[in-house]
Amino acid sequence: MTSGRHLTTEELEQGLESILQSPTDNGELALIVKRPDVDKRESITEGRLDVGQGLVGDNWLNRGSRHTPDGGADPEMQLNIMNARVVSLVADDADRRELAGDQLFLDMDLSYENLPPGTQLAIGDAVIEVTAPPHTGCKKFAARFGRDAMVFVNTGIGKKHNFRGINAKVTKPGNIRVGDIAQKI
Repeated sequence: MTSGRHLTTEELEQGLESILQSPTDNGELALIVKRPDVDKRESITEGRLDVGQGLVGDNWLNRGSRHTPDGGADPEMQLNIMNARVVSLVADDADRRELAGDQLFLDMDLSYENLPPGTQLAIGDAVIEVTAPPHTGCKKFAARFGRDAMVFVNTGIGKKHNFRGINAKVTKPGNIRVGDIAQKI
């Protein structure tokens, strides 16, 4: 992956209008990224979503979570989803998008108002459900994209519209591929 520059707050705000025009339904799956190991990323054109494993080949299940009492994987944080327009802006280079650490990137409005917890999305043959735990930027996100990017996604309008993303879980297994359309059901 290429190293890139970190955009300033002013540069990030210039992309706001485009992001806010993201579709509220029928959003395209722009990118699928599996994380086979810590800090490893692999962009794939198609994948399989599984109720027990999440994205097959991803390390979600094995990695576990600091959010659960036993350290096991948190089923409410099985999938991390980010708005494709936001990641394209903060990454500033298509080759750097997968550094965000999310598995699915949708060209869709991910705001709480549009996709509250419990909302189901059909993507390819699979169905996923938006879950309640917030998805926020972390030290790794700031290191990869800059402090201004982390503030942009986690405060004000970025927080209101879940620019950092949302969490979801698989409710119906199935195959997905880049270009599939995510539809609210």
